Amino acid sequence: MNALLLPVLLCLVSAVAYAGAAIVQERVAATTADGSCGPLRRPGWWGAVALTGLGAGLHVVALAYGPLSLVQPLGALTIVFALPMAAAFARRSVGPAGWRGALLATAGLAGLLTLTRPPHAETLDAAQRPLLAAAVLAAAAVLALGARWARRAVVRGVALAAAAGAAFGMGSVFTKAAAQDWTSHRTGSLVFTLLAIAVLASAGMLLSQASYRGAGLAAPLATVTIVNPVVAAVAGMTVLGETFRYGVPGGLLAALAGGLATAGVVTLSRLTPDRAERETTIAVRGRTRVPGPRRCLTHAGAAEPE
Repeated sequence: MNALLLPVLLCLVSAVAYAGAAIVQERVAATTADGSCGPLRRPGWWGAVALTGLGAGLHVVALAYGPLSLVQPLGALTIVFALPMAAAFARRSVGPAGWRGALLATAGLAGLLTLTRPPHAETLDAAQRPLLAAAVLAAAAVLALGARWARRAVVRGVALAAAAGAAFGMGSVFTKAAAQDWTSHRTGSLVFTLLAIAVLASAGMLLSQASYRGAGLAAPLATVTIVNPVVAAVAGMTVLGETFRYGVPGGLLAALAGGLATAGVVTLSRLTPDRAERETTIAVRGRTRVPGPRRCLTHAGAAEPE
């Protein structure tokens, strides 16, 4: 059996679980009007929590058996699975712009992470972990506070999703470190790392739930999908000494991939649910020959346009 087959399969199932959780979260946010604590009283929200826990558990196992450079790019499959799942199960049309944005975001993210070299160090230094956790939580708090001033629901959702992605991304870095601590029997730093993972995961879950309120599914999910591994990659480059492959050409290709991912997020951030419905209707009509204006007879015999 190929050594990479198991982590790849685990990542696939994890992405499906994360996608299902995102769809349920968006539906709960769209149908709950009881404020920030309303979702806690909805069974569906706790189902999303269970799916997120399943996805996170499979992600942890994948990190234990596979390299970070493989596991993190496969996380981009979440949005690839979420869009058709939302169309099939939630009866929520995505529209051509949604598909274009998702493909751009996924392609850019996959290219960016493919160009990132594997880490030189297997784990984080114990002294660096409190600083990294505090920095990410502070950045997430700034984004969450800034989201309160956003006038458009989509902009607010993207800001909250970026905060959630930062928390999830650093949580993945800490998870990899915790796996190495466990195998190396470094219990001193393991306790703090597990507590940091719990705080980061809880913050990411609450922020991602808030990001779906009024913003639809595509834009917040795309933002989380991009920010999550980008934060992990930045942590690897700044703390673990990782660099892009192929030197200067690799850096230019990485910049191009980042531009594609940004274009995808911008496309999705401008797509509201109502606009997605209109664009889907236009696309369907465009594939069908529409005859000229016809008239039908009413019961009184008068002609009336259809």
